[in-house]
Amino acid sequence: MKKISLTKKIGIALSAVGPGLFLIGYNIGTGSVTTMAKTGAEHGMGLFWALVLSCIFTYVLMVAYGKVTLVSGKTALFNFKTEFKWGWVLSLYIIIALIIGELLALMGVMGIVADLVQEGVRLAFNGLVIQTYWIILFFSMILYALLWFGRYQVFEKILTVLVVVMGLSFFVVFFMVKPSFSALAEGILPSIPDTPGAFGLIAAIAGTTCSAAVFIMRSTVVAEKGWGINDLKTEKKDSFVSATMMLLLSGVIMAVAAGTLHISGLKLENTVELIELFEPLGGKAAAFILIIGIAGAGLSTIFPIVLIAPWLVSDYRGTPRNIHSTQSRSLIFLALLFAFGTVFLEERPPALMIFSQAFQACILPAVAIPVFVLINRKKIMQEHKASNRMNIGIAAVIVFSLITSWLAISEFL
Repeated sequence: MKKISLTKKIGIALSAVGPGLFLIGYNIGTGSVTTMAKTGAEHGMGLFWALVLSCIFTYVLMVAYGKVTLVSGKTALFNFKTEFKWGWVLSLYIIIALIIGELLALMGVMGIVADLVQEGVRLAFNGLVIQTYWIILFFSMILYALLWFGRYQVFEKILTVLVVVMGLSFFVVFFMVKPSFSALAEGILPSIPDTPGAFGLIAAIAGTTCSAAVFIMRSTVVAEKGWGINDLKTEKKDSFVSATMMLLLSGVIMAVAAGTLHISGLKLENTVELIELFEPLGGKAAAFILIIGIAGAGLSTIFPIVLIAPWLVSDYRGTPRNIHSTQSRSLIFLALLFAFGTVFLEERPPALMIFSQAFQACILPAVAIPVFVLINRKKIMQEHKASNRMNIGIAAVIVFSLITSWLAISEFL
């Protein structure tokens, strides 16, 4: 029997969880990094419980959306449009809300990536400063070229590399700065801090992890993978890997900030500050590794963001997802124009990210409630209707989504 090399085995394992990696790339972006680091710096591990709950509920809804797609053979928005009396209104609301939220996120993400690269160049070349709009133009041109000529399988491989680089970077920095494990253990007890902005951070954790866009995109990437009803177990395993990795990576980021910045009494307002604060703790090497990791997180997020508009339109219309069509290329080009938003706006990128995450938290009930109805509809699911355990899980997600929406709205107001 021909032996399979270790590299080949790792490649096969990663390809088996492609949709999960795609969503990790989408979910663990610069917004997540900023939110988790800010939470860890300000509250230690006291809000880790919110991250755990968000990841558990993310797993529940990813399984539900994947299952409905595999059994029905239709993507989420098309199911909403055809299965509910006013489903087209719900679908259009979700499309508009998600696109607005994602365009705001795109401005924030690209702005943060540009700021980080600018900081990296400054550290590497003795104070040399490159204007951020040139950096944004450089990355936008590369992304558009890849999307013009590439296919989903290519994006999946690129995202796999970015996710692996991102994950390794955060783990390396974790051990380089040697956070206090006793402080981490003490702060892991669940609590709700009685401080201004705490509710907003809980909502941001939920918005950036248990994001409405993740579940709509989940339906699309599962369909893009070509999985069918025989892949229900694979889909469930893929969801588990995705949610677990989200918890692990986000938890490491929170722990790094909690075990270093929090015990030193240092605060964090934006992502570039994270680099400046860590440089004295771990040296220039830690700063460069963090820049690579966070930039990788940002770029891995941008791929799904610019694809969301053409994929949502195809999902709604029930047509094949062809990113090389004139319509798709036009929508991708328009999306990339928004990447330059921070060049013209006074708002800093982190402020845009926080707003977009709060926006995402408010959309969650609109995607949690419909899937609860669909997964229990015998006409669609046949013998694959939700079990009692699944129904309890989705019901818990709905309650969680309503609470976090209220927290987001009250904090924003």
